[in-house]
Amino acid sequence: MNSEERSMITHLARRAGFGATPDELERYTAMGYEALVEEFLDPTDPQVIPDDMIFRRHVDLHANQGHNASRWAYRMISTTCPLEEKIALFWHGVFATGEVKLNNIGSLENQVGMLRRSGMGRLDDLLIELSKDPAMIIWLDNQTNHKGAINENYGREVLELFSMGVGNYSEDDIKECARAFTGWTVKNAEYMALMGAKDSIWPYGRLFWHFEYRDDDHDDGEKVFLGERGRFNGEDVIGIICRQPSTARFISRHLYNFFVADEVPISQWTDTPPRDPDAIDTLVDSYMESGHNIRSVLRTMFNSDFFKEAQFSRVKSPAELVIGTLRMTGEYRVPGGDGLATVMEESGFMGQKLLNPPSVEGWHTGKEWISSGSLVERVNFATAHIGDLDNPGVRDMVDRIIGTCGPNPTPDRLVDACLDIVGPLEVSVDAKGALMEIASRDGQLDLSGYPEDDKVTQLMQDLLKMVASSREYQLA
Repeated sequence: MNSEERSMITHLARRAGFGATPDELERYTAMGYEALVEEFLDPTDPQVIPDDMIFRRHVDLHANQGHNASRWAYRMISTTCPLEEKIALFWHGVFATGEVKLNNIGSLENQVGMLRRSGMGRLDDLLIELSKDPAMIIWLDNQTNHKGAINENYGREVLELFSMGVGNYSEDDIKECARAFTGWTVKNAEYMALMGAKDSIWPYGRLFWHFEYRDDDHDDGEKVFLGERGRFNGEDVIGIICRQPSTARFISRHLYNFFVADEVPISQWTDTPPRDPDAIDTLVDSYMESGHNIRSVLRTMFNSDFFKEAQFSRVKSPAELVIGTLRMTGEYRVPGGDGLATVMEESGFMGQKLLNPPSVEGWHTGKEWISSGSLVERVNFATAHIGDLDNPGVRDMVDRIIGTCGPNPTPDRLVDACLDIVGPLEVSVDAKGALMEIASRDGQLDLSGYPEDDKVTQLMQDLLKMVASSREYQLA
């Protein structure tokens, strides 16, 4: 396989997953690009760490008392079907739902599971599942949306942020949408509100909410919605929404922003055209022709020239940076201690606390991930983990580097091997120069003493840290 196709495969692995370990990259390159696209799109057994093992080591998660995404992180780190988790992460940013209001992490994790199961199917089905999701119902107050006394919160956001975008509907459409979703609520809402007020967690932890449709609370009257007239229920308005060209374009732009290249924040989309209008048109056509099937749109995207030409044109989100690094270093493959909970808090310090987005709009992406403070956090995290030769994945990388280079490589050969094993990465001239300086500092290289030779160990540690601190490591 030539280096160009290998580079394309690692690019796909970063976007459809969280990067590739050396073992994964060997398997992926043996498959070839097009076959790998199909494997990602057709997940089978993810072989994730079982919940019973996680709960045995983390009783707080079993009791639904944990307050961060460590359980989800275990799954992202261990899965062999990374696009399942990546699509859940994508939709979590679009359908942003926060635990800070819910105070029920278990129901929010159930929402993530729904996004994982339904996220690559038809948008119609996904939005119906979302509308029935208890965490979303509570997050946007649809349990207070009653016949004769509507609450417009969900009706507004399903149009503005979840499907069509500003400027493609009227205030009357919001009201009619809210009427269609009257009666879509949670079971035992009054009891759950009382328990929430008491914050009761004993003896079994916080109880999960359950969806309930109350026919007697549903407004079954005639509605006029997006130019269509009828006695619409929630399923009906979702069908109408998903048929709209504006929905196809809005969802396509979201997919492009997450999987292809950074766009401006969603609040600017009404005034700022897409970065690549032709690419958006291609995705819109795929959406319409496939009957609103997200898997088909992803297949079109991953096989397109505009995707293949977009290497390193996205800033990794904090979650992508953290999970991708930990998959590479081989850490947390066995649950234990509180380490992973602490790690996911670090993602929050970088600007992305999973399960707690800053607002219903989700996170702003791209360059907005980078500030002077967050960049320090990002670089420190990557260098600390990739520079730790006690991590099993890092030991494997060093063994492979030395096995490839031999005991007496030139500095240039050693630097290239380090960039290849972590990436492959093509760094700037200045970064390459800094790496060459480290590799040349002791004169003639002799790696034969690894791992007993402290000088060789320090050299490899310093080289890997420098690679992890490069600008290119921050990009996907």
